[in-house]
Amino acid sequence: QVQLVESGGGLVQPGGSLRLSCVASGSAFRINAMGWYRQAPGKQRELVASITSGDSTNYADSVKGRFTISRDNAKETVYLQLTSLKPEDTAVYYCNADVKSRPWTIERSYWGQGTQVTVSS
Repeated sequence: QVQLVESGGGLVQPGGSLRLSCVASGSAFRINAMGWYRQAPGKQRELVASITSGDSTNYADSVKGRFTISRDNAKETVYLQLTSLKPEDTAVYYCNADVKSRPWTIERSYWGQGTQVTVSS
């Protein structure tokens, strides 16, 4: 079993920055793609950014140029640097990871509990 724990959320003014972290713990043979999603009140969860085990990245159009995803494989951690934040970035941000627990098991998708990001003056 793998657990994902996010941290780094909070209240920030428009134009400000935050750095989110997500640490994977438990039994993981290999962590493949990792990503960040967000869900605002009354809206569907949406992909913000993802990164493969080879460090290829993908971003939602709404955050390109403002957010940066990165990972540290040795620490089993994925980060999301948020800059030039806007009120519309307000949401609960969730970490996601595709994990093989053992060499012979299929890949499973795990989710963190979420961290709140609020952008407001």
